Amino acid sequence: MKTLTNYLIALLLVVSVPAFSQTDEATTKKIIENQDFTFIATTALPLSSQEVSDVLFSLRSPNGSGAINLTGSQYDLVVKKDSVVAYLPYYGRSFSPSIDPNEAGTKFKSKDFKYVKTKRKKGGWNIVIVPKDVKDSQRLTLYVSTKGYATLNVINNNRQPISFNGYLAENKKK
Repeated sequence: MKTLTNYLIALLLVVSVPAFSQTDEATTKKIIENQDFTFIATTALPLSSQEVSDVLFSLRSPNGSGAINLTGSQYDLVVKKDSVVAYLPYYGRSFSPSIDPNEAGTKFKSKDFKYVKTKRKKGGWNIVIVPKDVKDSQRLTLYVSTKGYATLNVINNNRQPISFNGYLAENKKK
């Protein structure tokens, strides 16, 4: 009897997990078309290098490399028609480090940027954002699924690339 109960609980969890996706397809399409969304980072995926592996090992990450859990943090990328605001961490090698610790990570506000969205053949979107008024030259590429899950790749001329997994959410109306 206890085994049957465990199977029923497991079945209920498996069936209900898809119901809790971040956004539905219509909402995801609407927020991308309106260029009004927030990418919420849940995992950071730094480019593997010996230095990063050493740091991750000291943080007790399995195998000294891999993903860094950001759940519970407030790391995000806010995209609106007139602005892009990034507040993301950085793990990796910097070729010209900043002296100011407040400039660590990928943190900027841009009012002048290029935004190109492309619909993928099998569903979802590729979105490329290139800020023009930011000190470091950066290119942000979002790969978005129809359900709102996304991967963000950040390429910076002065750092190793880094990727983030997360999801899209609607911006709150004021």
